[in-house]
Amino acid sequence: MELDRQQLKRLRERHHRRHGIRPAHSEVMENAGRFLKRAFNIREGRAPYHVIRKRFVNGARLTGSHLCILIIAMLIASIGLDIDSDIAIVGAMLICPLMGSVLAMAYGIATLDREITVEAVASLALQMAFCLVTSTLYFKLSPAIIDNSTPTVWDLAVALAGGFAGGLGNSRDQEPATLIAGVAVATALMPPLCAAGYGIAIASGSLFLSALYEFGINVVFIALAAEAVLLLLRVPLKRDLNGDGIVTAEENAEVDELSRKVRRRIIVGTVIFAIPCIIMTAGSIGSAQAGVQDGYGVTETTRELAAVLPGFKDYTVAVETSATEGEEEGVVEREIVAHVTTGEALGAHDRRVARKLIDLNVPELDRVEFDVK
Repeated sequence: MELDRQQLKRLRERHHRRHGIRPAHSEVMENAGRFLKRAFNIREGRAPYHVIRKRFVNGARLTGSHLCILIIAMLIASIGLDIDSDIAIVGAMLICPLMGSVLAMAYGIATLDREITVEAVASLALQMAFCLVTSTLYFKLSPAIIDNSTPTVWDLAVALAGGFAGGLGNSRDQEPATLIAGVAVATALMPPLCAAGYGIAIASGSLFLSALYEFGINVVFIALAAEAVLLLLRVPLKRDLNGDGIVTAEENAEVDELSRKVRRRIIVGTVIFAIPCIIMTAGSIGSAQAGVQDGYGVTETTRELAAVLPGFKDYTVAVETSATEGEEEGVVEREIVAHVTTGEALGAHDRRVARKLIDLNVPELDRVEFDVK
């Protein structure tokens, strides 16, 4: 009986194929597939390839006005972080030209154009140097306390989404200015550089490296997502390897193999680069689940104190009570006291810095006690 059913099913399918009859569910699936394909077709509305190239490449070219705007934007961002002004920080990111070099680097890597890649990397490095000098000089003169130096997987995800949006915006028929500005705000390239400059100003190597790593995470994953967009759009590779104006069959084959090799290396390198970020995120989540982070932000403040205080060992916050004497005997006083333990005595400047850091998470703090062990 089972055999007869299978034969009947095969005969029915053969009859349907012969007469062009398709099951209703198959037609529904095909229609749904076509709809999704049209809805997510990023090639529709694409600008010509030469326009895409011009938009991406122009972002890496520096001029005097370009660098002046960069310095002003960095100064505004540093002031914004100093006075905790979100409006100032967002305004600085809107005018900051860093995103152009990152997208140009993505284009050069995606198309195997070494000249564009080198120019974009050099442009980004020069802009980073200007940003670090500007923020370092500012924080040398300002007693600010900032913390934008702890990269997480969420920063990575925002950078990926921002890079995809930036690449997509640069490839559209319409001008992408508004979209690119929004991407610049979302991916927040400037605050980590401000934090890195602050790390230099206070001579904290750990803070500097952590902030620089967060900036690197943003750059790498913005570029990675933009490269993915360019690959999906099938932007032509640079096939004239020797620059003689003639593309031979050997060069074609070499470029195709080089493209596959570069993609593999980028994926492997990106995964390795993201490992510390993933570990830090897992550690912070685990600490939160274990109840380590309390209402006074002990874990966060401990990390900040360790970055700025020489010989730092431990930090705790406790609520201490005591009974008053005299006329008001029996009244219990309640004080919130922070204890900072270091391996060496701290100077007046270090004590003031520690007090400001603690006040950020413990605004009702009564006093700070410094112990040396």
